[in-house]
Amino acid sequence: MRSYLALVHKDPDSAFGLSFPDLPSVFSAADEEGDLIDKAVEALRLWAEDEELPEPTPIDVLLARPDLRQELAEGAFLIRVPLIEDDVRVVRANVTFEAGTLRAIDAAAAKRGLTRSAFLASCARKEIERAG
Repeated sequence: MRSYLALVHKDPDSAFGLSFPDLPSVFSAADEEGDLIDKAVEALRLWAEDEELPEPTPIDVLLARPDLRQELAEGAFLIRVPLIEDDVRVVRANVTFEAGTLRAIDAAAAKRGLTRSAFLASCARKEIERAG
């Protein structure tokens, strides 16, 4: 799994702006700080649908850039954005759960009209992306 660094800007009375030093044409915004990762992941995934993603630049290389150092000195900050790349291959995995947890998983999946596998994959993706 790759992760990219996003530069976050916040001016008074505005949303949080996101840009990616590795991907100069990718931008996003979030009204709430808690939504930054979700918006950043969405921007990366949309861009990756049409373009090949470069390898992420190591943080020490990015921090050596005068333009980024200036942005950080002016109040911007960096966040790490994980990207789970789509891969159409399906792989079978055998997992074990406590019976009550499995019933709760199945009930939550059914409520959403999902299979157990789809529900677990969705939950895992969200947790990985939020954890950064």
